[in-house]
Amino acid sequence: MATLAPDFQRIADSLLDQIKTFDHKVTSRSVGTVSAVYDGVALASGLADVSANELVEFSSGVAGIVLDLQPEAVGIVVMGDYTTIEVGDEVRATGNIASVPVGEALIGRVVDPLGNPLDGKGPINTAKRRALQRTAPGVVARRGVDTPVQTGILSVDAMFPIGRGQRELIIGDRQTGKTAIALDTIINQKGQNLLCIYVAIGQRAGQVAQVVNTLEKYGAMEYTTVVLAAASDPAPLQYFAPYSGCAIGEEFMEQGLDALVVYDDLSKHAWAYRQMSLILRRPPGREAYPGDIFSLHSTLLERAVRLRDEFIIVPKGTKVAAETEGVNGEVYYGNLVDEIIHKGMAALGEDAKDKYEVAKRPGTGGSLTALPIIETLLGDVSAYIPTNVISITDGQLFLETDLFNAGQRPAINAGLSVSRVGSAAQKRAMSKAASTLKGDLSQFRELAAFAQFGSDLDPATQRQLARGERLMELLKQPQYQPLRLDHEVYMIYAGTRGYLDNVDVKQIQRWKSEFSRFMDTSYSQLGKQILETGAWNDTIEGSVKQAIGEFNNTWTN
Repeated sequence: MATLAPDFQRIADSLLDQIKTFDHKVTSRSVGTVSAVYDGVALASGLADVSANELVEFSSGVAGIVLDLQPEAVGIVVMGDYTTIEVGDEVRATGNIASVPVGEALIGRVVDPLGNPLDGKGPINTAKRRALQRTAPGVVARRGVDTPVQTGILSVDAMFPIGRGQRELIIGDRQTGKTAIALDTIINQKGQNLLCIYVAIGQRAGQVAQVVNTLEKYGAMEYTTVVLAAASDPAPLQYFAPYSGCAIGEEFMEQGLDALVVYDDLSKHAWAYRQMSLILRRPPGREAYPGDIFSLHSTLLERAVRLRDEFIIVPKGTKVAAETEGVNGEVYYGNLVDEIIHKGMAALGEDAKDKYEVAKRPGTGGSLTALPIIETLLGDVSAYIPTNVISITDGQLFLETDLFNAGQRPAINAGLSVSRVGSAAQKRAMSKAASTLKGDLSQFRELAAFAQFGSDLDPATQRQLARGERLMELLKQPQYQPLRLDHEVYMIYAGTRGYLDNVDVKQIQRWKSEFSRFMDTSYSQLGKQILETGAWNDTIEGSVKQAIGEFNNTWTN
């Protein structure tokens, strides 16, 4: 029987090839041991190389995020059921910073702070992720606020406008309509090219389910994402919820889109952080909150911004992408951008306008607007958390309990509320129509307080009081019934110019309803012009006066 001789050369060549292609890299992972477990927080030793906000994995399969770095131990917030973790369990570093899924796949979905679906509609199909924590864009990358977020709420749009890229605080006691203002604002964004993220922190799951049902009823879930960390969820999930919502909104912003994020509410976010910090034995400060709570809220809200528009000069017909370079290598932005672009085109020659065009760079000019909500106790805005958040926002809508109980809804106190952006975030038509409204209401409040102690008032004072009563009634608005810009302009103009002085106070709401129908029927082109341009001139004002006079001549109390 013949024996086969081994092919020593082939074997040698094969071994040499394996040696050459051998991957000799060594992958190391930090491994630690759980030394203590508390409510939603674990302490571990041995994780020498982990970073802050890094994801770790316990032997039980539960994930955690490193929050506290100490010489002898690492503080980890548990993002799941902490009861499955025991002292002595192994915990491994992953090398990944905590992130959340982002992108269009999240629109219309209800998710937890980790991006896991809660609505039973299947998995979130997106490969994009963003870190929960990031540095806000610098001053140079920002643009001034000059475009409104139309809330559809008469008193807000007229006196305390919210601009895209702004941070406007909604503050007041429990059950004063804070969430109602936020929901009306979201509902009013249908067709406004503004994507919305509603972050529910520490709320009852049933209450949030009602919110989702309301948004679905009015078609608002078509452009809204809901991030839920319920009251029954561990404190770490409640703590990370606003950062998840912010990251989802930032993804839209950096695509060149406009987004609105509602934090409902940051009071409960602060409570969750206080609970975690006390367990981690961080030194407590005022009201037992850790000293860095102000920094947390300021860095979160600072991420609300309107990014600058960037323009380049390209050959006509060029399909512009984010990486496209201008023909002269220049990028144009800033307050004098039109003048700078003109000079750039002139430098390209006399026939530059025939050969080139100005194009906006994709992904620029987006915005993220923040509406944080803070709950007060007995109207005390001097408490620690309200004081902090007031100081780092662009204004606040203060909701007063007495006004709410008196039937003035929305219960916005015009004296304590403010928008530091002001008319810059208003269409010109609204700015002109509402120019005297806040002053009129301020005078009314002073006169009303004085009139309580006087029995004989002169006719001028009586007329001013009567107009103030009608303005207050005009500003009343049912929930889930936001108004269009043109209707807001008509009503504010009529109230501030005295066209309602002869209308019975009890009939103001009926007047509003019937007048709106009249304008849509008889002056639809005027409304279309205001909606499309927001313009205001003598011709438009004359038409508005004519329309109001025509309606009042046929309307009876």
